[in-house]
This record gives sequence, C-alpha cells and structure tokens, in this order.
Amino acid sequence: MIGAFMFASVNLCLFSCCRAARLKGKFKESYLLPAFSVKPIISREEPIPREKLNPPTPSIYLESKRDAFSPVLLQFCTDSKNPVTVIRGLAGSLRLNLGLFSTKSLVEANADQMVEVRTQVQQPADENWDPSGTGQTWPCESSRSHTTIAKYAQYQASSFQESLQDDEDDEKKPPNSSETPNKDSSKETCNGEQKPVGKIIKFGTNIDLSDPKRWKPQLQELQKLPAFMRVSSSGNMLTHVGHTILGMNSVQLYMKVPGSRTPGHQENNNFCSVNINIGPGDCEWFCVHDNYWQAISDFCEKHGVDYLTGSWWPVLEDLYNANIPVYRFIQRPGDLVWINAGTVHWVQAVGWCNNIAWNVGPLNGYQYQLALERFEWNEVKKVKSIVPMIHVSWNVARTLKTTDPDTYKMIKHCLMQSMKHIQILRDQLVAEGKKISYQSRVKDEPAYYCNECDVEVFNLLFVTSENNSRKTYVVHCEDCARRRNPSLTNVVVLEQYRIEELMNVYDSFTLVRLDFLVHNPSSFLK
Repeated sequence: MIGAFMFASVNLCLFSCCRAARLKGKFKESYLLPAFSVKPIISREEPIPREKLNPPTPSIYLESKRDAFSPVLLQFCTDSKNPVTVIRGLAGSLRLNLGLFSTKSLVEANADQMVEVRTQVQQPADENWDPSGTGQTWPCESSRSHTTIAKYAQYQASSFQESLQDDEDDEKKPPNSSETPNKDSSKETCNGEQKPVGKIIKFGTNIDLSDPKRWKPQLQELQKLPAFMRVSSSGNMLTHVGHTILGMNSVQLYMKVPGSRTPGHQENNNFCSVNINIGPGDCEWFCVHDNYWQAISDFCEKHGVDYLTGSWWPVLEDLYNANIPVYRFIQRPGDLVWINAGTVHWVQAVGWCNNIAWNVGPLNGYQYQLALERFEWNEVKKVKSIVPMIHVSWNVARTLKTTDPDTYKMIKHCLMQSMKHIQILRDQLVAEGKKISYQSRVKDEPAYYCNECDVEVFNLLFVTSENNSRKTYVVHCEDCARRRNPSLTNVVVLEQYRIEELMNVYDSFTLVRLDFLVHNPSSFLK
C-alpha cells in the first residue's frame, strides 16, 4: 500500500501547488510518463536476413471448448511481442453457428440494412499499381456509394456465377491461345509498358450489426466466445465508454468478393480487434508490429498519402528494404484473427466471403499505453480520437480494479494529470471572473468533443448557443472558445464533476492483490 499512499500524498501536494500557481498561457502536460512504458524493446539496428522478414504467424489450434477458455490463450494473444494471433478451429470448438452470418441468413434477417460500398480495382494481394499501370505505389483509392444487403447479396452471387462461367470458358480455350495471361505480368514494368487495368469490383463494408432487436440471434451467438474476445465484458475498456461507438464496441459486417481490400491501418486509438471469417472463401492478411508504425507513416508521407486518414496499401519491397518484418497468412472460414494493440495491418479477400469484426480493450499496460499515446498523437495531428480516453480512464477507475502494477501506475498518472489540467484551468477562469456553472452528468450521456477541432473536452465544457430554427448548444474546447471570443463573452462554462468528486474516484482506485481477486472474483467490479 506504499504506492497508494505515495499517490495520495502527491495528490494533496498537487492541489496546493495548482491553487498557488499563476500561469501565463495554456498549461499542457502529457497524460503519459515515459518511465512507465511497457513496450517491448525490439532492436532495429541489426539487419534482418531476407528469409526472416516473413516470420511465421503466431497461431493456436483449438481442439476443445476448454482450450478456448484457458487463461493461456488470453496471455498469448495479449503478449506485446505477438502483433497478431490466428486462432484456428475456434468455431468448431465453441460450436459457433457462423451460418447466422451467411449472406442467405443476412438477407432473411434484414434485407434493407444499409451497406457502404467501396468500388475498387481487383489486383493481386502483393501488388498495388498506380493508375497508369506502369509502377507500384502506396496510395490505394476507392470511391464510396451505398446499397442494401439484399442488393449486395445479388451482386456477390452474380460475381460468383460469372467466375464459374469464366472458368468453364477458359477450359474450352486451346492451350496456346493468345488470351493466355503472361506469367510475368505481375512484375513491375521496367520498360514503361503499361500493365492492364484490373477488373472493377465492389466491396460491402461497415455494415452495422449493433441493433440488438434486429440482430438478436447473431449477437447472442457471439456470447459463446471467451470473455476477453466478446463485444462487451467487464474487463474490456470499451465497455466502459458509456455509449456505442459503431464498429468498435459494436459488431460490423463485411461482405466481399475476391480482391476486396481493407487498406493499411492501425485500429482506432490502437485498440485490439477481433475478426472472424464466416466464409466460404479465404482472406489474406499482412501484419506489422506497432514498433514499425512510424517507419510506415514515413513511407505514406513520402508517397503523398496521410497515414492516419488516407487510404494506402504498402509495397512489400519497400518494407523489406527498410528491414521491416511482415507477417503474412491466410484466414480460413471459422478462423479468428486477434489483432494486438497497435498492429499495422491490411487485408484482401481471396474468395467470396463475409467477415465480422469489432474492437476490444483488454485492461493491461501495453493496451492502455498505446491507446493513450495515439490519443495524444491524434491531437497533434488534429485527428479525432474515436475513443475519448480521458473519459474512459475515469470510468475504468470508477468501476474496475486492477492487479497489474503497470496498468495501475499509468491510469493513476493519467487521472492525476487530468485533475491538474482541470484545477489550473478552473483557477484561471475564476481569476478572470468567469462564472462556472455546475451541471452533473446524466445516465448514458456521451463524452464531448470540441465542435471545431474534435479534441476531447472533459469536465469543463465551453458552451455557446447557435441561433437557428431550433436553438442548439455547441461544446468547444478552451482554445477554440477563446479563438471565437478571447474574453469568453456569450460562452457558458459548465462543470460536470466537482474536483472533490474526482479526487474521491482517484483515491478509491487502488491496486489489488491477485490472491484477493482469486478468492473474491466479484470484487473486480466495484
């Protein structure tokens, strides 16, 4: 308990210092402390032999339900050295009825459900040609439209029938036909010769399965999964957001034809993700450890595409030449792919298939650190953090206990920094004579973001009213509110938590001994 006493003592000193402080300008400190880092040290100095730049993908073969619920599986998947884990035999061992997610079942359940469609150019998974067809590149553009599950199902089926017909036609052709494709056509053209443009395909993406009434059988079936993989569970940080984030703490569906691409990315705020291939076809995956994300970001910048918000498909030779290992594997029907925190990945459908996916946030130091790092990097790059990490950190501290010292120290430090920001800002406002009105949060009230810059706004909300047909109230951060009016005239400042409330949450969040939780499992939740 010495650690807890130390934090409490620092807490008291902190607020006496904050109240005595008179700062000029905006106070800003990181919510992270480098000394608390738990990221694995991966040396990048020594060159990796070419044959080791495609390391074997960490895989687990499940033979029984007992294997699926073993604590060893959780430890393996969340090991910071394993960027990805392929869990084979999961559907069989848990008797998952994946037929509930087949195209036929989806049409029968909700034929009119909206589907986002990405129109793409079909090409081999390890190639990405520029529009001229003369060289490989990183940008991977597609156009967006919308349709329904029923209409996409028709397209998916007709695409399959066309392929069967093409195969039959190919068998009838003489062996030396001039239409036989050139075996070397996949190689980059050195003489400026143009590569033929691939077939235009449509990828059905981001289909929302969050409605428990419309998708009851499907969502109930996923309750068979181990707790750490479920869409919602007590130990999942995303369960404590307090509202739905589509595709993150809710299920999304993807309907594919061969060549459908999910371009390169890290998950929102570097959270882990779960992806199950429904089949009947396969998917091909490419994954890179979080340790190399900055190098990949540099490649994106070099090729004129934004790493965080753009659409890109890495050129494998660029990665190999930069000494970056790439995990490459096939996901078969019934296989679950666990993407660990921060892993960079991109996916292409080999056959006709559907996939379901969502994010999870296991409460461990590695996940929490990477989520908070990306939260701060997003602010620097002026990109919205889909997960409101300060709001989530307070909710986790309010509702959960942890046995992990690293996670405990990081969350505790984040809460302290949050209170410091609040107290200093509050004192500055009071010194300026600005009234602060207390308005406590209500049940299921979402987190707030600045209407201008999309940064998370926690506790002290700067609110203006917009004069339109329906009078609406808009939240701003302090910077944007002062940019509109330096003296904050016509800006109402709302306080959602009294500082004493936050201090009580901070003090109550303590490190728990593992042996205590073993004998009192219900105490994991406060």
